[in-house]
Amino acid sequence: MVEEHVLPWALEGVELGDDVVEIGPGYGANLRALVELTPRLTAVEIDPETARLLERRWGDRARILHADGAAMPLPDAAHSSVVCFTMLHHVPTDELQDRIFAEAFRVLRPGGVFAGSDGQPSLSFRVLHIRDTMNTVSPTGLPDRLKAAGFTDVAVDLHPRSGALRFRAHKA
Repeated sequence: MVEEHVLPWALEGVELGDDVVEIGPGYGANLRALVELTPRLTAVEIDPETARLLERRWGDRARILHADGAAMPLPDAAHSSVVCFTMLHHVPTDELQDRIFAEAFRVLRPGGVFAGSDGQPSLSFRVLHIRDTMNTVSPTGLPDRLKAAGFTDVAVDLHPRSGALRFRAHKA
C-alpha cells in the first residue's frame, strides 16, 4: 500500500536528493521504501521502543535516532530533504507541529524540500484514533504555517479519492 499508493502520490515530482530525514517513521512502513530511494536516510522517532525496533530492522541501511522531531539532534543546513507521512496528526498541539516545521527548515540545505502527507478528518479516521491523539492539519492553514517557518514555494493539496493531504515546501 505504502510503496504503491501513499509514497508515489505524496512524493510525486519531489526530488529527495542524497540525504533524507524522515520525521516520525513509526513502525517503518515508509522507511522500507525510502531506503531504496536515497543513499543516506536518517529516521527520527520519538518513541524509544519503536526507535529500538527500527534500529534492529533498519540500522544497517538507515541512521535511526531516538529524538523529538521538534528538537532534532542534527546539524543546520545538512540535508537535501525532510519528509513525514501520516504522523503530524499525532502531534498534540499546533505549536509543536510548528516547531517540527521550524526544525525541518533548520536542517535543510538551501534548495531542499520538506514534503509529506497526512490524513484528514473523516468518520473512519476518527474511529481509528479513538483514545489516540488526532490533531489534524488544516489544508487551508498549512501554507501560512509553513511560510512562517521560513519555507517558500509552498503547495498543499488533497487526494481526490481519500481526501488525504500532501504538502511540499522549499528552503530558498
